[in-house]
Amino acid sequence: MSKSLPESIQGVLFDLDGTLLDTAPDLYAALVAQCAEEGVPPSPYAPVRQVVSHGARAVLRCAFVDRDEPAIDALMPRYLEIYQRLMGEQTTAFDGIDNLLERIEAQGMPWGIVTNKAGFLTDDLLVRIGWGGRAYAVVSGDTLPVKKPDPAPVLLACEHAGIKPANAVFVGDDRRDIQAGAAAGLYTVAVSWGYLDGGDPHTWGADAVVDHPAQLAELLRLQTVTA
Repeated sequence: MSKSLPESIQGVLFDLDGTLLDTAPDLYAALVAQCAEEGVPPSPYAPVRQVVSHGARAVLRCAFVDRDEPAIDALMPRYLEIYQRLMGEQTTAFDGIDNLLERIEAQGMPWGIVTNKAGFLTDDLLVRIGWGGRAYAVVSGDTLPVKKPDPAPVLLACEHAGIKPANAVFVGDDRRDIQAGAAAGLYTVAVSWGYLDGGDPHTWGADAVVDHPAQLAELLRLQTVTA
């Protein structure tokens, strides 16, 4: 059963890849480069984009289909090295996200990021796209011993941002985001513009599903930002 939107929203937490940023082009470019090194034909873009939220191993499995898990693990360091070199070149905020964040900030509301991406990549990427220091909280996949769908990273982000879970909203493009946010006691919003892991966000049990950041701004009762 869906819960009601908090009367007083103190802050908003977001997943990163597939929710705020379209990072798939850079992740795919890194895969193509590694395939060239390994002499393996690259996977088509579409299946890679779909699994981006599940991390580097899932991306590598798209191309190295005949390799077992130890072999995939052996490819990981080089893949991450290539990705970090390319990271940010083709990554962009999804349409409407920049305006959404400006409206959240104009209202004096803290926002944060809870991602399963490794911390060294998360921090570097935020600086490269000019978002360094904007988020009140950034909790990455290796900040704690557990990651989403465990609620602990979401609760830590609430603590760092100075917001109560019951008065906060968690926004994501994967079922794990909704599971983590709900278990932490936040109002959960699934976005349909992300990677979705091939799933239907309407089946995840989110408190709301939105199709564009402008809808989220409306849900959060944000004022329009004037130039």
